[in-house]
Order: sequence, then structure tokens, then C-alpha cells
Amino acid sequence: MGIMSKGLKSIITCDLDGKVETFSEGAEQLFGYNEDEVIGKMRVSDFSDGQVVLGHVIGWLDESVKNGKWEGETTFLKKDGSEFPAKIKITPTKDKNGEHIGYCGVTTKLDDKTSEQVRPKINFMTQIFTWVVIMRLPFLSATIMPILVGAAVAKFLGYTVDWYWLGVTLLGGSLLHIGTNTSNDYFDHLSGTDNLNYNYSNKGLNGGSRGIQMGLISPYGVRNLSITVFALSVLVGIPLIQKAGMPILWLGLIGFLSGLFYTAPPFRFASRKGMGELLIGLNFGPLMVAGSTLVQTGQLLPEAFLAGIPLGFLIAAVVYINEFPDHDSDKATGKNTLIVVFGPEKARAGYVALVSGAFLSIVFLVLNGTFPSLILITLLASYFGVTSIQTLYKYYNDRLLEPANWGTIIMHSVTGLLLFTGLWLAAPV
Repeated sequence: MGIMSKGLKSIITCDLDGKVETFSEGAEQLFGYNEDEVIGKMRVSDFSDGQVVLGHVIGWLDESVKNGKWEGETTFLKKDGSEFPAKIKITPTKDKNGEHIGYCGVTTKLDDKTSEQVRPKINFMTQIFTWVVIMRLPFLSATIMPILVGAAVAKFLGYTVDWYWLGVTLLGGSLLHIGTNTSNDYFDHLSGTDNLNYNYSNKGLNGGSRGIQMGLISPYGVRNLSITVFALSVLVGIPLIQKAGMPILWLGLIGFLSGLFYTAPPFRFASRKGMGELLIGLNFGPLMVAGSTLVQTGQLLPEAFLAGIPLGFLIAAVVYINEFPDHDSDKATGKNTLIVVFGPEKARAGYVALVSGAFLSIVFLVLNGTFPSLILITLLASYFGVTSIQTLYKYYNDRLLEPANWGTIIMHSVTGLLLFTGLWLAAPV
């Protein structure tokens, strides 16, 4: 398998999230980092090419748990960015009760092979997945749901839904959302927020896409991607303006400026003590629902704004709960989210308020006669809110918070689907 360079052996242990817990003297010599630079500040994924992490490392870890170990050859990155070939043995680590708590990697440099010979192959699906990660495509539900609800509002009010224009609206909204995602990653990189954040989710729930930090794309690549996608959203927006008139331009412009300056200077709305959460709630709630209805009806209708309120509360809740793990890095870089302002423990009440506001607003819209009682089926989604609140109150400062992060996303999507269904079915035939 190769010859160990001067008897050098690297031993690194990490927790289940990959955060480094021990870093041997051999690891210091092999990777070029000091122990103080790494422990509690880096993840083992930082020592590998990003596409290798996406395409292989997760599988290696799973196999190590299943079989007791995984051994193979790969390439690693030194502190200076240079690559070297190595063999590695990964074993799961356990506590005294036999519970899986992390991993141990024993790495030996290969002197008889080149990096080209051992570099893991990156298949086409991994290349596709790379762009899915960079653009955070799974989270486009934040755009899809309010646009669908906007179409359902039009249907409920007696208008015929034009599926072509619904598709164009979804495309334009999605492009605007992707542009926002990528611009936020770029400016969070410039501010140092994402570079300092080692409490990020491995599944992209918080901490941005990590595309820059993983080496999947350069900072300028992200910037150029954002500019390109925003430009495409403008092109898609032109026929929408021709269809629905100038109001759709103003709504789109509000969305663009809010998204761009969410993290971009000089405004950095995300840093302004609740301004970021408020803008997210307005843009992905009342304004987007109203815009979708506008495309279908040619009118800005109060019912559309009202229908967007529950979704506005819930998407704000998604952003809000995902800010808990980011607390330390946000605080260090002056990003004053409400979690930073109030502290994680006190900020839990804010999440309860957002979730409660969403479902109470639905009840109110039925009681005041704005919408039919059929939309009360959306209250079924409150189940995810209850379980997420329970998890948040117990694990607000722990990696075990993740089910609440997922639960909030699911709650938002399910609420959107049920609201769409209720309005659609209640529409006049």
C-alpha cells in the first residue's frame, strides 16, 4: 500500500459532525497545521477536496460504521493547499457505553504513488450534486410554496389559472431566490462569517452552502454566478411585467434589493436586529403570494397579501431556528441576528411566537370570513411546530437541534401545500 514517510503517521479523531477533537504530532507534520489551529475550529472535511467529500467521504464513513472500519487510498490537502497521496483507515469511535460518538482516521503518506493515481473519481452525479449544493436548490420550497398559494388564491376568487404563466412565475421567483442564496454566500465569505462557522450543518441547514469553504467554487465564481442568475431573473421578469404591469416590477425590485442587501454592505439587513427575519417573512410571504396572484389576475388583491401571512411567519421561523447554530460566528463578525441580540436561551420564545403567529393567523382569516373553513386543514402542520418547539427548548445549544431545523422546513412546506389545497378545493366550479 505504500511506504510511510520517515515513520510519519497522522491520527485525527472527530465527533459525529466531523469537528476535530484530537490532532496528533504526526498530523501536524503531515498537514502543516498546529494543534491549536485545528481542534474545535476545523472539520476533517477541510483536509479533502470538496467534491471528494460530496462523492465519497460520506460513503466511507457509513461503511466504517457498518463494517467496523474502512481502508483505502485518497488525496488530502495541506495547509498551503498542496495535495498529497495517502492511505487512510477510518474506524468509528465509541463511548464507554458502546454508543457511536465519532470517528478516528489514521493517515499514512504514500511515497510510491502520485496524487493522480489515487485521487477518487468524481462521477457525473457528483458534479451535478455540486451545483445543487452551491445554489441550495432543495430550499427553493421557500419560493415554490407562496407562488402556488398565490395561484390558488386567484382560483378561489374565481379566476382561471394560466399554467404557462404560473410556470414562468415559478422560474422567475426561483432565479431570484438562487441569486439571493449565492450573493449571501459571497458576502458572508467576505465578512468572515462562514469562515468562522464550524457549527454549520452537514446537510446545509445553516452556515450557507459552504461551497467556497469546501473549494467547490471560488469566491469570484460565486459572485459571477449570482450576477448571472440575477440577470436571468430580469430576462424572465420582462414578460411578467408585460403580462401583469408595473406592480410586478416593483415587487421584483423589492425582492432583489432585499435579497442582495440581506448580507451585502452597506445595509446588511441580516445584521440589524430582526430586520433580516422581517424582510424574509415579508418577501417570501405576503409579497410573493401577492405577486403570484397578480400575474394570474392583473390585480394586487388584499386576499393575496393576507394569504401570505402564515407562510411569512413560517419562513421567518425557518431562518430563525437555523440561526441558533450560527450564534458564535455571527456574534464574532457583528451579524446581529435576533439570536445574537437576545442570546440562544431567551431567543427560544421568538420561535414560539413565529409558529403561533402562523397558525393563529389562519384561524383569524377563517373567523373573519376572508377564507373558507376548509383551509383549517393547515392546522395539521402544527404538529411539526409542537415537536420542533420541544426539541428547540431541550437542544437549543446542541447538534441534536437538527430535527427541529428539518421539522420547521417540513412545517412550512406542508402548510403551503395544505393552504394551496384548501383554497383550490374551495374555489367555485
